[in-house]
Amino acid sequence: MATKMTKAELIRAIADETGQNQDAVEKTIAALTGQIIQAATNGVDVTLAGFGTFKRKESSARKGRNPATGETIDIAASSSLGFKQAQAAKDALNS
Repeated sequence: MATKMTKAELIRAIADETGQNQDAVEKTIAALTGQIIQAATNGVDVTLAGFGTFKRKESSARKGRNPATGETIDIAASSSLGFKQAQAAKDALNS
């Protein structure tokens, strides 16, 4: 079994399962990911029942250390996209 599924493989699998053409599936995935990112940018959580919640996470600025030189560096504040799985997804993974 492969350890990674590419976007093309995902599109093909969804197209096979739903009977849609691959172009339509690719547009749907692009729209889904675009809407999730846009919502997170605006501070809105996106919950897909039975799957999980996508949420913007903030990291504040802090001091760090360059492991190669030991020099103290400033690490800028940043945002990232977090995901918390739903209990149903967790149960499916552990059954």
